[in-house]
Amino acid sequence: MKQRWSVRGLVVSLNTPFDAAGRLDLRSLERLVELHLREGAAGFLTPAQAAEVFDLSLEERLAIVGLVRDASRGRGIVIAGATSPDRRESAMMAEHAARLGCDGVLSEAPPGCPWDLPSLLEYFEPLAAAGPPLLMIQDLDWHGSGLPVEVIAELFDRLPSFRSLKVEVVPAGPKYTAVLQATGGRLHLGGGWAALQMIEALDRGVDVFMNTALTRFYREIFDAYDAGARALAIERFHRLLPVLAFSRQHLDVSIHFHKRQFHHLGVFATPRVRKRGIAWDEYFERQTRELLAYIDALYQA
Repeated sequence: MKQRWSVRGLVVSLNTPFDAAGRLDLRSLERLVELHLREGAAGFLTPAQAAEVFDLSLEERLAIVGLVRDASRGRGIVIAGATSPDRRESAMMAEHAARLGCDGVLSEAPPGCPWDLPSLLEYFEPLAAAGPPLLMIQDLDWHGSGLPVEVIAELFDRLPSFRSLKVEVVPAGPKYTAVLQATGGRLHLGGGWAALQMIEALDRGVDVFMNTALTRFYREIFDAYDAGARALAIERFHRLLPVLAFSRQHLDVSIHFHKRQFHHLGVFATPRVRKRGIAWDEYFERQTRELLAYIDALYQA
């Protein structure tokens, strides 16, 4: 029987720092890895949606995975993002991750790939064969329920390295429960975008949360919950709600906000964003300044 992946805690989906000229800033990335490790991260996912992955070149993606693997070796796991519209690039990322000794690789079905078992097997089987021992499939659907549960269960039975699912659908909670029921509780689950439902996710059996920032505070929530102090976990979670209410409006808002947070902390040299999406205006900027002051107070409490 397939052994259940045992990692629990926070696997951080990293932002990508850029310098003033818009180039990849590896020194800031190394500082970011150190910050998250100090704050209690179990490891990293990179590059993925929070990293502006579709605005990175293949060479930049390879460099990011290499640096994060080197910087965290022996201190945290690394799951390499292998999501690309180009299937050849996805395979190259998986092969690169295996050569570096990454713990896993994450990918979602490419655009245009039907969500049926034969089509998904055609995509994921070569990726699983080329990559590290763990395949994490990203079940991403910003506006719907994502991959059919019965197809996920079939993939779990057919792909030996498919041992974890990152669920990012609407609503996420019932999907967590349905997947665990369909796989007899054997499939490891990661929660991502649904941070506003973190306590519900823990209640439903999610193993890892894939945050982008605020690792110290998410870790305090996890630690309280795992110690059986659910009420304390809720109290600690409530402290994050002002930040989550703003930053979880949209992925673009989250990226802009957290890059400003890391620049404010002296981790990033600039808050530059490469991804083109929602325009960042003076009202967003005002909210950000106020929330950064709020986060500063949390750190000092």
